[in-house]
Amino acid sequence: MARSATRNGAGEPGRNETREHGAPRPGPGGARQGRDAAPPAPAGRTGRPGARRRPGGSPLLATGLCLAAVAVTAATAPAAQAHRPGPAQGGKATPAIVDSTRHGGNTVALTFDDGPNPADTPRLLRVLREQRVKAVFCLWGDHVEAHPELVRKIVAGGHTLCNHSMHHDDMGAWSEEEIRADLRRTSAAIRKAAPGARIPYFRAPYGSWGKSPEVAAGLGMQPLGWRLVVGDWDPPGTDELVSRLEEGLTPGAVVLLHDGGGDRSQTVAAVERIIPKLRSQGWRFDRPARRG
Repeated sequence: MARSATRNGAGEPGRNETREHGAPRPGPGGARQGRDAAPPAPAGRTGRPGARRRPGGSPLLATGLCLAAVAVTAATAPAAQAHRPGPAQGGKATPAIVDSTRHGGNTVALTFDDGPNPADTPRLLRVLREQRVKAVFCLWGDHVEAHPELVRKIVAGGHTLCNHSMHHDDMGAWSEEEIRADLRRTSAAIRKAAPGARIPYFRAPYGSWGKSPEVAAGLGMQPLGWRLVVGDWDPPGTDELVSRLEEGLTPGAVVLLHDGGGDRSQTVAAVERIIPKLRSQGWRFDRPARRG
């Protein structure tokens, strides 16, 4: 099977995240790029607050997923540069979408979306603890409210938190006011579960940023993208995930994986195997850059 690891490089971090259990978001202007060759989200999504992510999918969507898995892209998207205004001033968050590690070189930052998930997040936390790796957990607000004890375990493990919206809605067409209300509600849910927790990052569901980078920065959260996503939403087997990680990594990459949103047992197993393997090859594990 062809690899489905995707490098975004210096292009538009976030454009290859999955939609509706695996359908990637179209590229700029609606044109699908490489692995993004999948049908759009099913009709009925409103893109407004309360329009929740629906389980399951259509046969057409499943066909698109199969097609999406056969390409490897190194996509660049000039539109992303609008969110890259340069170094932050005064240590404040900026609208720049971060997709690199703090220290560069042969380093990698592991980030996990869509949790917390009682089936797989505790196992992942155990693996990270045993391997002495700190990661970023991008938390889905509904899951935070359902499993606040797991948020506390994440914080107790010394990991970094990221706001991933309340209902995992597509915010691409939302107004600033709508986005701000959602992000504040999500952060409040996280802090209710883990009082005093720091939330230094925001990641847009589906990589559909819209006006969210500016809003997130105004709330003190740096937009967090990625350079590599390995398609673990449609589990291809642990061996395949390990291969995609090893073959797709570039120095200083932020990697998007999932601990929630479905059965992530293969992801946990792949992480357990890839960490010592990468270390033996001279890689180090880092956090994402603090600012753009």
